[in-house]
Amino acid sequence: MLITGGSGFLGRHLTQGAATAQWELIAPSSASMDVRRRSSVASAIADWKPTAVVHLAYRKGDRPTTVDGSRHVAEAAAACGARLVHLSSDVIFPGRMAPYGEDDPARPLTEYGRHKRDAEQAVLSACPAAVVVRTSLLYGTDDVATIQHDVRRALSGPDRQPMTFFTDEIRCPAHATDVAAAVAELARRPEVSGPLHVAGPEPVSRADFARTVARWLGLDSLALKTSTIAEAGLVRPARVVLDTRRALDLGIVCRPIDEFLGR
Repeated sequence: MLITGGSGFLGRHLTQGAATAQWELIAPSSASMDVRRRSSVASAIADWKPTAVVHLAYRKGDRPTTVDGSRHVAEAAAACGARLVHLSSDVIFPGRMAPYGEDDPARPLTEYGRHKRDAEQAVLSACPAAVVVRTSLLYGTDDVATIQHDVRRALSGPDRQPMTFFTDEIRCPAHATDVAAAVAELARRPEVSGPLHVAGPEPVSRADFARTVARWLGLDSLALKTSTIAEAGLVRPARVVLDTRRALDLGIVCRPIDEFLGR
């Protein structure tokens, strides 16, 4: 299994966790395989001839990495007949009360969302047999995510910083261990293709999730500053809930937050 973005948060859960224990892993650095360079990706993947490619690499605000890089990886995976699992995001949707299914059209509100949408389209055009895993807000326990670091910095420590968590920004948080397990499972199942929603079972606001993280850290959750997207004057998706019934039918499950962060 070749993994791009192996040093990132989900990448670490794949390369260091139990989900890929049966795989021989290759996780090239960006210096040894620059996804922005088509020739670099094509030669590297042709040389390694992986059975599966997991594409996690992206960079916010950097279209060549997020979009062109995804196209290059998909082209190279298709050329060598590798199974491709591409990671996408719920930010391709603008937000609404009803959950989003895999067939709902992507209408992103932000530049990052547009890049992730365009990356999906590039991947499925170059490698139609790929599976595109759309997930939501990721968190961890032994290895924690950015939002968890944000909560700690907002409430304690010498680098304490003022931060605001939105009460109307709803996501379906998923533990990175569960998403890593889903990715590894899908790498073995080439019959699954196209978009697939893999996310937690509970719609939770960023504010409530931050409070849960604060309690898990043993900090004062009531001291967190909260607001709304409108009050902050921002344009970003509000309620984005992914319908995960297709994943559940495949036996792919993300566990509830309390199973990991309950105190």
